Amino acid sequence: MENTKYSKVYRIIHWAIAVSFLLLLITIFLRLTWMNKYNVAAIIQDYLSSTGQNLSEDQLIVLAKKIRQPMWNWHIYIGYVLVGLFSIRFILPAFGPMKIQNPFDKNLSTKMKFQKWTYIIFYVCVIVSLITGLIIELGPKELKKSMEEIHVLGIYYLIAFIAIHLAGVLIAEFTDQKGIISRIVSGSKDKDLKVPTHNKDNNNEN
Repeated sequence: MENTKYSKVYRIIHWAIAVSFLLLLITIFLRLTWMNKYNVAAIIQDYLSSTGQNLSEDQLIVLAKKIRQPMWNWHIYIGYVLVGLFSIRFILPAFGPMKIQNPFDKNLSTKMKFQKWTYIIFYVCVIVSLITGLIIELGPKELKKSMEEIHVLGIYYLIAFIAIHLAGVLIAEFTDQKGIISRIVSGSKDKDLKVPTHNKDNNNEN
């Protein structure tokens, strides 16, 4: 199989999206674990109890939300960054680079079709997450709750896609697309050394 050379634009967009998703996962992980509002509220209550003070449960939850709000703001900022990155990603094919291949192409192998469909499903899920996120932040308040119920499902497709993507890259690296990891980092093809022209001439002379 011919090894693909990834353009600089492709690599920049690819890694910018990858880092953004990683940061999103960190904010989600913190929100669900150590920075969970109930955990934070319990810590506050333990401290206040040791000083002879007390707050109601509702007051503790409000205070806990305020403490973790700066962390969650980063989730929102990264979401805006992803809106921009995916807008660029979907505009670029119109100008040549980063074309999205048709999964119905009869020339594609079953493996390639699976890869294309995986990306298409992933893109659809991302679009849904980004749109629901924008509605939550900028849309009418009456839609916020229903949009949040859809938006939180993004954690499942994101983890699933990352697992499939990494598995696919590793399989490709050790089978028919050796060097794919180095190419997505550097953009270069396989490091096959070519004999310089002057050396060939010297060999002919000898």
